[in-house]
Amino acid sequence: MSCAIIFGGSGFIGGHFSQYLLDNNIVDKIISADIVGLDTGRTTSKYKQYVESGVVQFSRCDVRKEININANDITLIANFAAIHREPGHEAHEYYTTNLLGAENICSWAKSVACESIIFTSSIAPYGPSEEERDESAVPVPTTAYGGSKLAAEKIHQVWQAEDRLNRKLIIVRPGVVFGAGEGGNVTRLIKATVNRYFFYMGNKDTRKAGTYVKELCNAMWWALDQKANQTHVLFNMSMNPGPTIKEYVDTVCDVAEIKRFVPNVPYSLMFLASLIIDPLAKVAKISQPISPVRMRKLVKSNNIIPQYLNDNGYEYLYSFKKALADWKDDRASDWK
Repeated sequence: MSCAIIFGGSGFIGGHFSQYLLDNNIVDKIISADIVGLDTGRTTSKYKQYVESGVVQFSRCDVRKEININANDITLIANFAAIHREPGHEAHEYYTTNLLGAENICSWAKSVACESIIFTSSIAPYGPSEEERDESAVPVPTTAYGGSKLAAEKIHQVWQAEDRLNRKLIIVRPGVVFGAGEGGNVTRLIKATVNRYFFYMGNKDTRKAGTYVKELCNAMWWALDQKANQTHVLFNMSMNPGPTIKEYVDTVCDVAEIKRFVPNVPYSLMFLASLIIDPLAKVAKISQPISPVRMRKLVKSNNIIPQYLNDNGYEYLYSFKKALADWKDDRASDWK
């Protein structure tokens, strides 16, 4: 019986990738290794059925520590375990989790003789830029998250280099990943647009590389399976080109079948407001969306090009509109 273990399997991408592997009969069983338990409320009804039937099994695991999971016939390891939200963590937390996690997972892969690893990195190692960046661009991370992900890539690459002929490593650098249960930036944009409190800050033309979670799952397996002759693949994952903020808003309105007037508020005014509101919200322990870090990110482009996919004939399953419509069908509550 073939088995995949997904570190960070309780997360958004982990749940969707588990379902992808099982729906396509790629493995017979999934071990979801995570520091928190399975949350079927963030995924689809089909995934919930897999969990209830025992096909998806949970194993509590803190990747910052030595991994002692007893498992047989592990044919695939996926490393999705990470601290990633910005803002929200101290700089050392990104490195502690993302670097130690990479080291411990690669060490465990050796102990169970698993020869295939998929690692989700990020576009954060590139740093923000209005210029196009493909996989040949030199990474210039500007945040602790981006720096820790770049270092984690190197740890995985050392593991693969120890047995270049037999070990297969897929490193994917996705833009913002959206879909049912995401609960992040795109979900906030959808809710703000639908409920009439989204506004531009002179950033209509700011490009944000992004991908639908189901497209990401398909591309990761495609890179491992279809490119079997390549033992090490690193690729960017985004729509091509990445949509502008205005294109995000317009497509949300199209899918939701609504019309919205979106005002344009000066960035300087909003940034000043964030400087005032953010410390007060922290003292009051109130979650709010206009932190200075988020304000800066909203006006900087991540213009990432998926050149590897383009050059190797990857066929996208979803257009932007089709992806958002599929998300809405899967989880309508994200759109209210």
